[in-house]
Amino acid sequence: MSMGAYDEDEHERRERQVSRVDTDFDDERTIHEGTIEYDSGDSADALLDKFREIKSN
Repeated sequence: MSMGAYDEDEHERRERQVSRVDTDFDDERTIHEGTIEYDSGDSADALLDKFREIKSN
């Protein structure tokens, strides 16, 4: 068989492999508790000023 030729057996094997459903997993949801903090950083104007400063160098 030449390179790139259609192989029906391989196609069917891949179809079977892709169509299988994996049921071997834990179906319980993970509950996370805690807090999240984030720093929004500089304002958009301050970021644009910094960008212009970097770009001018």
